[in-house]
Amino acid sequence: MIHVSIVLFNNSFHEIERLVSTLRKSESVQNIYLIDNSPQTNALFKSLKADYIFNAKNIGYGAAHNIALRRSLENQVDYHLVVNPDITFEPHILDKIAAFMNNNATIGHLMPKVFYPNGQIQYLCKLLPTPFDLIFRRFLPSRLTEKRAHKFEMRDSGYSQLMDVPYLSGCFMFLRVSALKEIGLFDERFFMYPEDIDLTRRMHQKYRTVFYPEVSVVHHHAQSSYKNYRMLWIHITNMIKYFNKWGWFFDTERRKVNRFLM
Repeated sequence: MIHVSIVLFNNSFHEIERLVSTLRKSESVQNIYLIDNSPQTNALFKSLKADYIFNAKNIGYGAAHNIALRRSLENQVDYHLVVNPDITFEPHILDKIAAFMNNNATIGHLMPKVFYPNGQIQYLCKLLPTPFDLIFRRFLPSRLTEKRAHKFEMRDSGYSQLMDVPYLSGCFMFLRVSALKEIGLFDERFFMYPEDIDLTRRMHQKYRTVFYPEVSVVHHHAQSSYKNYRMLWIHITNMIKYFNKWGWFFDTERRKVNRFLM
């Protein structure tokens, strides 16, 4: 069975209602958790067929999902889906993913193919990042970073085949709960942004973390840190925490994993 968690922050009711309705159409979904980090509660969310948890403040993306992940661990469910509110998909894909994971016990984390609403692919399969990939290139013209970004986002793969990837996007994380019990949950030191890199990396050390292009979702991605200076500051601050944890320029594991993939 699958548990699902969605973290809210001033989201529209219509957007969440649509996602919950989609999830409820899957026979595999048992519980849906709406973890609300908004400053004020929204009574409408309590009317949905989901467990509504109001935090009364923004405790962070990973910390909020961890509330639901701990319940999945306690209930010993098979899988837990971490999904963004701005994701749309056909409900049958969850059953297909679960069946694939059932037949591949070494996979701990799976991400499907992800598209923009206009049909363009989102390049969300990435190598383990260097400081340049996550911080410095943000301040340089794209013409100077395009070649490196092409490599970092593994574009030469064509995004058409099953791949083992050490950094998968947090917008849709299909996780094996027994693997989470071994490697741990989201690192709550990260308020937002690098928690998906960190979790995928820890999972990749002991399990397969795969890109599964047999199914797809649509991500209405806003890239808020590119439009808001406060979000940019949060982005950079948390990336600094990530490199303080894993290493800035001397990261033996990063070098080894990226060299193997390339």
